[in-house]
Amino acid sequence: MSTSLENLETQLEMFIENVRQIRIIVSDFQPQGQSVLNQKIQSLVTGLQEVDKLKAQVHDILVPTEVFDYIDQGRNPQLYTKDCIDKALAKNEEVRGKIDSYKRFKSHLLSELSKTFPNEIAKYKAIRGGE
Repeated sequence: MSTSLENLETQLEMFIENVRQIRIIVSDFQPQGQSVLNQKIQSLVTGLQEVDKLKAQVHDILVPTEVFDYIDQGRNPQLYTKDCIDKALAKNEEVRGKIDSYKRFKSHLLSELSKTFPNEIAKYKAIRGGE
């Protein structure tokens, strides 16, 4: 599978390079450059045909739609994974804080209830294993 991806990546890189070269040719177009431009456009078409041939080899690869949003926003799509990990870490910290708060609340509640209902809390603790 990696060779299929590598082939696709190579074809896309060549396609991007051809587009860059066409942009340079067109930005300062001279009539004598028409044949070079035609060759570059033909290589662009050939490159798209190669990419189309490679699509069957990588059809089972799923890309999150958010990656395309990153690209549309002009952001590096490789940052998507980093941002996902950062969000997961932040959510983990938030949940850990909630768990700690509930533990402190439970401890405080048991402490206060044991002052008012010592027998019932002793039975509760015996059932729950000494919590």
